[in-house]
Amino acid sequence: MTSPRAALFLSVALAGFGGGTAARAQTLQEALAQAYANNPTLQTARAQLRVVDENVPQALSGWRPSVVVTAAPGYADARSRAQAINPEGESISAYRNLDRQTLNLSGTVTQPLYRGGRTVASTRRAENQVLAQRARLLATEQQVLQDTVNAYVGLIRYQEEVRLNINNVQVLQRQLDATNERFRVGEITRTDVAQAESRIAGARATRADAEGQLQQARATFLRTTGIAPERLTAPQPLRLPVRSAQDAAQLAAINNPNVVAALFDEAAGRDFIDVQQSTLLPQASLQAQAFRSDNSTVRGTRGTGESITATLSVPLYQGGGEHSQVRQARQDANRLRQIVDDQRRVAVQQAVAAWEVAQSNRAQVDSTRSQIRAAEVALDGVQREAVVGSRTTLDVLNAEQELLNARVTLVRALANVVTTSHAVAAAVGRLTARDLALPVQLYDMGQYYREVRNRWVGLGDYSTPTATATTP
Repeated sequence: MTSPRAALFLSVALAGFGGGTAARAQTLQEALAQAYANNPTLQTARAQLRVVDENVPQALSGWRPSVVVTAAPGYADARSRAQAINPEGESISAYRNLDRQTLNLSGTVTQPLYRGGRTVASTRRAENQVLAQRARLLATEQQVLQDTVNAYVGLIRYQEEVRLNINNVQVLQRQLDATNERFRVGEITRTDVAQAESRIAGARATRADAEGQLQQARATFLRTTGIAPERLTAPQPLRLPVRSAQDAAQLAAINNPNVVAALFDEAAGRDFIDVQQSTLLPQASLQAQAFRSDNSTVRGTRGTGESITATLSVPLYQGGGEHSQVRQARQDANRLRQIVDDQRRVAVQQAVAAWEVAQSNRAQVDSTRSQIRAAEVALDGVQREAVVGSRTTLDVLNAEQELLNARVTLVRALANVVTTSHAVAAAVGRLTARDLALPVQLYDMGQYYREVRNRWVGLGDYSTPTATATTP
């Protein structure tokens, strides 16, 4: 998606900035790759996807049997008393000690046969939740990459603004020196000197503000990419994946990650209605049990046995709470349907706005370049006329300020051309690492899902620290 057209961005600006530094140049592609690999926000979104992936094996567990083994060892200390006749014919009490060690063992296997459709509906809902979360991960990825582009381009912009303002202070200092010299020989008045002094004081304040903005841009770059900025290379605007605002709106309506996530959320909401309705339907299961009981009444006894039981449960009335939950799920599905429409409208609005802003920024660049050429000619003429006395010092200062303002405007417009081209790509869902062909190993969103979907047991971490997809 990189534009083949020749230098549109700050090539002229960067030629004067940092030209003597020996630091290795950083490209926008490298900065984006660093953000893709290291940004904590993106890592958090990937971890959240793995959390949602676990909903699927949890739903599938409704098909699987449950096995329970119960052991109940114990000790009983008891005595019995009985009436007996001794040899002399007298009635006496006979006591017997009945202490014993007891043990009850049982194993139960329960296999669900029918749960009112709950397992099927829960599985569909979990899979839709996974797909929605994948779309949200793409949205987060786009946002991180867009923030990186803004930080990278913003840093170049503020570097150039600082350079322009430093140069302006130097020009105004020479202008002030020349004004003082002419004042000493009586060619101009004290008013001209005061005007020059005022203008250079304002220029120094502007330079200090630009330097503060530059330090903020450095901090933003470090936060986004995790690396300190070096000498940056001017990027190019993207070749847009659409040719008109209408194309941008149509693509955003179907491809924007937020729209896709909302669609899968709505599908999950409809599945949840079936999940709740399952509580009103019959439930069937099969249970097999084996047991052993040692010394349950007296020492030296053991009882064993097996049983198989089929259970059918038909709910008739359970207080009405289940009916309320079905109604609640249906209304929530209606809410999610409205969110789809809202997200689609937002995506269309963002795509059209980004497209129009990109076009206006390109037009602004052309106009500002013409303005700079005219301002340079005007400044040269004013300076020549001031030498012969037909122009005042204020005229020269105003011409210099107008030229500076035009150059700063051009720097900002060029920066906006690059950032808005990426904003258009993000609005239509095309600002991903795959679309940008970043030199990284792409994160495989399905790797963890495949590992855990049909896993019956296991407590390990089945995620991988790096991606498993092929490098573009």
